[in-house]
Amino acid sequence: MQHVLYSSRGSGGAAIEAALRLCELPYRLVRASTWEADSALEELARVNPLRQIPTLVLPGGEVLTESAAILIHLGLTVPRSGLLPEAATARARAIRGLVYIAANCYTAIGIIDYPERWTTATSKGAQDRVRQGARARLHRNWEIFADTFHAEPFLSGAAPGALDLLAAVVSRWSGARAHLAAQRPALHEVIRRVDAHPAVREIFAAHWRA
Repeated sequence: MQHVLYSSRGSGGAAIEAALRLCELPYRLVRASTWEADSALEELARVNPLRQIPTLVLPGGEVLTESAAILIHLGLTVPRSGLLPEAATARARAIRGLVYIAANCYTAIGIIDYPERWTTATSKGAQDRVRQGARARLHRNWEIFADTFHAEPFLSGAAPGALDLLAAVVSRWSGARAHLAAQRPALHEVIRRVDAHPAVREIFAAHWRA
């Protein structure tokens, strides 16, 4: 029995793939995305009608969606993975951080990528203004994240955990890393350490190889 991960190169599925590796759980990777016509999109739609990735199907058939929810589930199910801290206070903080990224950063990226879904205006100029406003909000949300969640040396403590994985992936989009490098260099350096960590660098390199 193995997990089935619906994902694609350069997507949020990279965080889930890294988490499954940290958990030492067997999984089958299925390439599926709305932007790849030759991918397993119909198969994805059968388990997740929103056709969003990542989607994880557990060995028993239960379907998990939403990156933060998947990471929290894996961290609670496989505590030896270190995805979530053992101490209750630190674990609560990590869960807060995961939901923060999902609610405030991931969501803004969806608006930047698809502004037409968030306005009745049809002109390119109006949609560009929606995109610009969402990007400014996204970058501000990352600043607040940096000021709220501190690293020792990782966001999860001595080694990368779920919060580190999600921050390292979601910060790759919409200019967030360049903004952090200029405005919150300490967090930017943490994210670079996550990218380079032996436990995950192979997976991230495969997702974002040149």
